[in-house]
Amino acid sequence: MTDSDDKMMGPADIRRILNLLPHRYPMLLVDRVESMVRDTSIHAVKAVTINEPFFQGHFPGRPIMPGVLIIEALAQAGGVLAIESLGLAGSGKLVYFMGIDGVKFRKPVEPGHL
Repeated sequence: MTDSDDKMMGPADIRRILNLLPHRYPMLLVDRVESMVRDTSIHAVKAVTINEPFFQGHFPGRPIMPGVLIIEALAQAGGVLAIESLGLAGSGKLVYFMGIDGVKFRKPVEPGHL
């Protein structure tokens, strides 16, 4: 077993995510976690559908996910990683995303994207 194997963490389904994060619909922006490496990285998925409430007005005729919600999804995924890495699951403790600088959105997130 290598050191990186020790850091690999299993996937998380929606039930696990709901136990880790306080967010609920419509603000829960992580549907599942494919993989995590303790203290290092997370591969999380949000299935973006046309039924998302924010698409109603952003923008009619060309729906795109607002950038602030893309960052919120990133923060929630980071929260899952932090809670799992720090062993805080079930403790009732929260973690907070405090800021981000120099963000560049390379492509719009549209309905149907993962």
